[in-house]
Amino acid sequence: MNQAPKIRFLELPNNGDARGFSFTAPAEALEYVGPVVDLRLASNGPGAMRGNHYHVKGRMALLVLPGPKWSFHWDDGEGSEPQHRVFDGKAAVVVLIPTGASHAVRNEAEGESQLWMTTISSDKYDATDRRTRKVL
Repeated sequence: MNQAPKIRFLELPNNGDARGFSFTAPAEALEYVGPVVDLRLASNGPGAMRGNHYHVKGRMALLVLPGPKWSFHWDDGEGSEPQHRVFDGKAAVVVLIPTGASHAVRNEAEGESQLWMTTISSDKYDATDRRTRKVL
């Protein structure tokens, strides 16, 4: 019996200098996604959440930049138990998200700290590709 692909987390080294942060999308993430068809940049305000859905097609690499404390919530597909992991925001993290895995990101900060992230996707953005399955 084939097991569903699992969510994977990759912490990125900061290649920056006195000017600020600098991160490179790791080869593993780009190979995972395959041909990049869509790239999105988004932010979450304090306490805000994005996601709580899964994609019917395509794979995604989510890159969360250093900033406030945040949490990632996910499942490994239909019938699996929701899970979560909390990050302190000190490092850039890539999350590899397989097709069918529900996912959500929440900014755990108080105050005015924005959580910045970008997604690298194998398919063009299509709102009809998303299906709701709450993990948060």
